[in-house]
Amino acid sequence: MKGLKIFTVAFVLVISFCSISYAVDAGDLLKDIKVNGFVSTAYNYNFNDPDSRKINFRPFNENANSFNVDVAELVFQKEAIEPGDIGYRTDIMYGYTIPKAIRSSWPGVTQAADDDFDIQQAYVRYVLPVGTGLALDLGKYITEMGAEVIEGYDAWNYNYSRSLLFFYSIPFTHTGLRGVYKFNDMASLTAEVLNGWDNVVDNNRGKTICTHLALTPIPNTMLNIKYMWGPEQTNNDSNMRSLFDANLSFTLLERLTLAFDYVYGSEQKDPNNVSSPNSDSKWSGLAGYIRYVANDMISLNLRGEIFKDDDGARTLTKQDMWEITVTPEFAIKKYLVIRPEYRHDVSDKPVFDKKEKTADVKEQDTVAVNVFFYF
Repeated sequence: MKGLKIFTVAFVLVISFCSISYAVDAGDLLKDIKVNGFVSTAYNYNFNDPDSRKINFRPFNENANSFNVDVAELVFQKEAIEPGDIGYRTDIMYGYTIPKAIRSSWPGVTQAADDDFDIQQAYVRYVLPVGTGLALDLGKYITEMGAEVIEGYDAWNYNYSRSLLFFYSIPFTHTGLRGVYKFNDMASLTAEVLNGWDNVVDNNRGKTICTHLALTPIPNTMLNIKYMWGPEQTNNDSNMRSLFDANLSFTLLERLTLAFDYVYGSEQKDPNNVSSPNSDSKWSGLAGYIRYVANDMISLNLRGEIFKDDDGARTLTKQDMWEITVTPEFAIKKYLVIRPEYRHDVSDKPVFDKKEKTADVKEQDTVAVNVFFYF
């Protein structure tokens, strides 16, 4: 732990020294500012028809048999690409499911469960004139981990609903310092020093380290290898949480894309360990994706996954889960996409609500229609 603290302090001091005092004209700051937006709405139906009116294990689309405004987002940014450039990005989001699901925590502050506003990202970027350019981001930003994203104007998933791996095996956002260096068109490396998982203000004196190696060994193929390590428990600097994530995707015949996501996580003396509180916990999962692009307007997306929560530390139930999702995609206009979806969830424990009973059955079937607009 002492070595981690020394590394963190040294890294911050070096970066601070290298980026000291860069004066710019106010006009330059206002020039080339981009504004983008994203709005996602949906109707979700749960065939279990629970009195809770919920879709279990789906924080982003949890309201069953209901129309929903998932999120509306505005993005303000000034790009920084070349060495010496300064830029920033701020993502402001409002909605009735996603903002409260991803909101970062503030120690000592109680936030209302129905708070529908969040600052998803807010960071400043400076491209240090080192080699091809070392991009430094300081602030809050979306995690490197996982194969799926929260979604916005510049990135969305193949499926409307998110995977179990997305919700229960990885963090959503971080606050900290990130450095990205692109060696060439085939390799880039990201290194980060963070307050931890979904923490705006750190909940202990330790810091979390994240690394991400992105490789494009051959055309149309990408491999991402990521690792996080650090203390995440409140007022505890010694119990470490670690997370390994590997993503592989490749495109065949220009229309067919295959992708895989593997996650393995563990935590020392985990208070959320359902099997044995304050014992070590672990979780793992594998997801596979298929995307077929029929033409410019129509695509078909499939996902299958398994998630093992061996100690119940992530879902609060010791269980093995799997799901399969089918999502046709229709690009109606350049900026408008419609996605109907069918999903089947299964657990080896009765964890899904049905009718008047909670946690009563082992299966859950849902359908949804998602419409999103972006610019």
